[in-house]
Amino acid sequence: MKPLKIGMIGFGTVGGGVAKILLGEAERITRRAGRPIELRRVAVRDLNKARDIDLPPGVLTDRIADIVDDPEIELAVQLMGGTDPAREVMLSLLSAGKDVVTANKALLCEHGAELFAHARELGRSIAFEASVAGGIPIIANVCCALAGNQITSLSAILNGTSNFILTEMADKEESYGDVLRRAQELGYAEADPAMDVDGTDAAQKLVILTLLAFGTAVSLSQFPCTGIDSLELDDLKCADELGYVVKLLAVARLHDGKLELHVSPTLVRKHLPLADVQGAFNAVKVTGDAVGETWFSGQGAGQLPTASAVLADIIDMAVGRAQLTFKTLVLPGEGAEYEVQPIDDIVSKFYLRFNALDRPHVLADITDILGRNGISIASVVQHESPEVQNGKEPPVPVFIMTHRTTEGKMRAAEAELNRLDSLHSPCVRMSVAE
Repeated sequence: MKPLKIGMIGFGTVGGGVAKILLGEAERITRRAGRPIELRRVAVRDLNKARDIDLPPGVLTDRIADIVDDPEIELAVQLMGGTDPAREVMLSLLSAGKDVVTANKALLCEHGAELFAHARELGRSIAFEASVAGGIPIIANVCCALAGNQITSLSAILNGTSNFILTEMADKEESYGDVLRRAQELGYAEADPAMDVDGTDAAQKLVILTLLAFGTAVSLSQFPCTGIDSLELDDLKCADELGYVVKLLAVARLHDGKLELHVSPTLVRKHLPLADVQGAFNAVKVTGDAVGETWFSGQGAGQLPTASAVLADIIDMAVGRAQLTFKTLVLPGEGAEYEVQPIDDIVSKFYLRFNALDRPHVLADITDILGRNGISIASVVQHESPEVQNGKEPPVPVFIMTHRTTEGKMRAAEAELNRLDSLHSPCVRMSVAE
């Protein structure tokens, strides 16, 4: 049968994994795709860079145009990172009559609605399973398996690096800094881990899932995003004492006809499935109006899990499934869109931690500020004061759990609390899952 000839742009960790499986398991891939998959061209920056996989002669090129302008290449696998020049490359591929498979979450977060609409206009398709949650087939399930439902909520662990760090801190009682360094040594975290630990990576993936599940295009500026980089071991210990585990959760749910969105470290009850997600794994809970709760879990990153998702899209393109699915995506303007709930109106219980001087009236000052902002306290925990060190009295951690209140009230209170000279550092705040 006529082979599907593909071109790959970018040949890093994921691209190498895709090529290994394509070349090493050609018979299996051919059987499942219904025809051979031929890796015709791979565009890289440096032709002389050492690689751990040998490609057939003539496959490597340092010119993206060799893929864009090749009429025999029907499908492009775009594995570039970032948004520039990735957006321009994607538009060029679509205009050249090629379907595209991509794993670029940043690109789809910022320009997904535009690119999807442009592809539709040209009669082309984009598949992007690998852009969210690595090897978990969450895109296919949201778009296909749950198509008969109105999805009412998504609650997910979408960043394996953060989940690994939180798991190791809790299990081994080590500091954030020590575990982060180990995560970098193991390859779970980049040399610059900012986008993982500050919540940006999870937020980008939440934007993509929100577009698919609710037909609503949102930007990162429309919802609060907090990472795990301000947490200390004391926070995880206190959560454990209270019966919780800390997870970085990305949440999208319909509330009173509006779309509530947020990404933040969150206290999750120990008996809930999300609390049991360990290490670098991801998990997504999807609730539909007909099916109820459904759960998806697996490796959220890594060469072969992500390559698995890319290959699934390639095979779906080869047999025509991806094209049919892409035609039925409900894009902004094609169905009911939801207004995003204002950040200040988001309601939650909250955990607060203060590093306070052990002096009279400190706790009274804290509770007074909370009370004046309409925030009711559910519980307070203060451990015994530590010993004086080098003539200085170290701050005492004070932990407070609130009743349900709004993000707006909480932010107003925080602004006052962080001006108290009796507190050594800004307070740490986490949501409490319900």
